[in-house]
Amino acid sequence: MAVQPPTEDPLKNHHRYETVKYLSSGSYGFVVLARDRTSGSSVAIKFIERLKGKITKNVEREILNHSILIHPHVVRFEECFLTEKYLAIAMEYAAGGNMYSHVTANHGLQEEHGRFFYQQIILALDYCHKMSISNRDIKLENTLLDSTEPGRNPLIKLCDFGYSINESHSLPKTAVGTPGYTAPEVLMNRTRYDGKLADVWSSGVMLYAMLCCRYPFERPEDDDDPKGQHRIVQRIIKCQYEWPKDKPLSAECKDLMSKIFVADPAARISIAQIQKHPWFRHGLPQNLEVDTYNGHYVKLSKQAADNADAIRRVVREALHEGQEQQSVSGDVDHLAERNSMDTEDSLENDYLSWY
Repeated sequence: MAVQPPTEDPLKNHHRYETVKYLSSGSYGFVVLARDRTSGSSVAIKFIERLKGKITKNVEREILNHSILIHPHVVRFEECFLTEKYLAIAMEYAAGGNMYSHVTANHGLQEEHGRFFYQQIILALDYCHKMSISNRDIKLENTLLDSTEPGRNPLIKLCDFGYSINESHSLPKTAVGTPGYTAPEVLMNRTRYDGKLADVWSSGVMLYAMLCCRYPFERPEDDDDPKGQHRIVQRIIKCQYEWPKDKPLSAECKDLMSKIFVADPAARISIAQIQKHPWFRHGLPQNLEVDTYNGHYVKLSKQAADNADAIRRVVREALHEGQEQQSVSGDVDHLAERNSMDTEDSLENDYLSWY
């Protein structure tokens, strides 16, 4: 059940941010668009009420995992801080809305257009996996667009790391994610599974949905069937999907998805193999080496200050009333210097020229 929009300004009297408008809400809390008084830039701020049951280990894990990621296709973490009523997470604002709205507004994307976005999704996932982060909730709604300017292809930004896990600390064992996108091994409640290969499956569902404007394992009759969800789960486990007749796809595109929709994760195509697939390679700059490109951002991420202990303190203080205005954002000067270096880097400029 979605949280109701706030009746009072959650940033009233805040020293740095001021509310511009309410954006959205979910079971976790709500999000507002805010202006940073120090820079004039826009940020999105997620607010989670400071109550037991709301502030959990999952919230702490979400912030910790998100805070270490620095990549053009991941929404940038800015800081977390406390107000009197809320734990707040400030992050980059993506003005173009989410991919679900973009896909439905266009009644599905042309294959070339969908490939353009899928290439970015795989770049982002490859980077996250190199950082030992499995997202576990890849879907259209959790993928944002940075802009909708006429004449410019928007860039995608992965957001929402609420179900993510750092596999350098522990292996995934809980069934999480969104029905319809979830891999068979997750639905079958295996005691351990590879979160990276589960992300590959979800990326395939997302690709199918982008191109076909429907989900591969759902049927129209499922909506009115009390056992509809059960039937969807069974189709996922058995890999029962169809190619829509009204949305013709190339043989290479179908080949890639057939290698993704494999029930046995050990036999499923990997992120590295996707990057070598002919359909995926089409249109990429010849000199783009994903390992080199993402290695650049892995190196930057590891250079960033380690805020893990400070973040844990803020999250845990969220359950103590009267504590507010604490924040964790890392070394601001270091971040400003790093962002400047990103823009000037020749690798970055070569890559962005592709867009």
